[in-house]
Amino acid sequence: MKRLRRLRKHSAASILLAALLVSGCGSSADSGSAEGDAARPFEGQTITLVTGTHPWADEIKRLLPEFEAETGMSVNVQGFFEDQLTQKLTVQFKSGSETPDVFMYRPLQEGKLFYKNGWLESLDKYVGQESGYDIDDFSEQSIRSATVAGDLAGIPIITEQEILYYRKDLLRQAGIPVPTTIDALVAAADKLHDPKNGIYGFVARGQRSPLVTQVSSFLYSEGGDFTNGNKATLNTPEAIKAFTVYGNLLRDYGPPGAINMSWPQASAFFAAGKAALYTDANSIYKSAADPALSKIADHVGFAAFPAGAKGSKPYNITSWGLAMNPKASDKDAAWAFIRWATSKEIMLLTQQKGNPGPRSSVWNQPQGTIGFPAELAEVYKKSGNDGIDHDRPAVINVADARETVGEIVQKVITGEKDIKQTADKANAALQAILDKEAE
Repeated sequence: MKRLRRLRKHSAASILLAALLVSGCGSSADSGSAEGDAARPFEGQTITLVTGTHPWADEIKRLLPEFEAETGMSVNVQGFFEDQLTQKLTVQFKSGSETPDVFMYRPLQEGKLFYKNGWLESLDKYVGQESGYDIDDFSEQSIRSATVAGDLAGIPIITEQEILYYRKDLLRQAGIPVPTTIDALVAAADKLHDPKNGIYGFVARGQRSPLVTQVSSFLYSEGGDFTNGNKATLNTPEAIKAFTVYGNLLRDYGPPGAINMSWPQASAFFAAGKAALYTDANSIYKSAADPALSKIADHVGFAAFPAGAKGSKPYNITSWGLAMNPKASDKDAAWAFIRWATSKEIMLLTQQKGNPGPRSSVWNQPQGTIGFPAELAEVYKKSGNDGIDHDRPAVINVADARETVGEIVQKVITGEKDIKQTADKANAALQAILDKEAE
């Protein structure tokens, strides 16, 4: 409890309790003295929290006893792997269950579907009634990622941007500066490509669906997007250029089997010292920088995503958020937990464990960056308020849309020279998805 005493003066729990009392929340604790109610406003109540298997969830579980001691609330935590999590939530919500009260979800993967089905409580009214919460402290991109049809459907907890990972030693030996443009990235990959000696110029995700999120930054930096309003834009000159560049990087400078790689395989390949350059999410940096996981930890560099024709425009998204079940039996208790878990003070503690959060104030204090390599922290700070708020087509049927986009890039990887016809076909398929969802 030493940490609790240190934070007591400015603790999220203390701010939370004051706000709850002012707003009249916590009235469910109806026994005992007024002083006792004020101290533990949710005495005897239990909420269920469903999480994905994620380091953020591990840290929140470690901090929970302090929250429970302050509020009198018990939090029943259930954890699932990502695919299992989606299945679990879908089954629960379809049955009209009051549990879970609070849950982790992926706003860009499930957000529109869950919202359409009425499975996400709008949090605007909760955020709006508490000035001390400071929603303006969250990056604009993270809030936009978690907003559906104008409603704040969840609170961001983990953010991601695409960055460039590179081998400092290999670039230094070859006399190559860190690439700051996509053209320079291609040139560096070409010069560093040496498969006879076990070094490939470039590695990234090549699997059909997983590659979509990573090619998105190439797309935006060339001035394109997956859609423009309700119109599919997969066959524009900007899109074709981006898909071609990404596919050619993997075809010409990537390892055999790159077309079968998602992030675990690509990051492991880079960590094994077999690739010079690698583009992927900054949130998976430990796979390359942790000596226990990487043979090249001492040689890994981090840089902002290289610029295309329209500058450096990487995705900057909420990869995980916290949401409330609209059927939760005690929404005050559910919000009390969300407010605590996403407060400045608790986000500082979770971020110190390497969980990149969305609050600018946390990034702007020295203690907020100690969980990251210094070079990576600087990249985070520079890119945290820039970039594009989605990394895949913003549709309900995300799975089919990703497959549609991924097919274009895979045609390049397998050697197709002119992808215009493929892009036209894919564009028509994505347009059909958009039209159906607009009905």
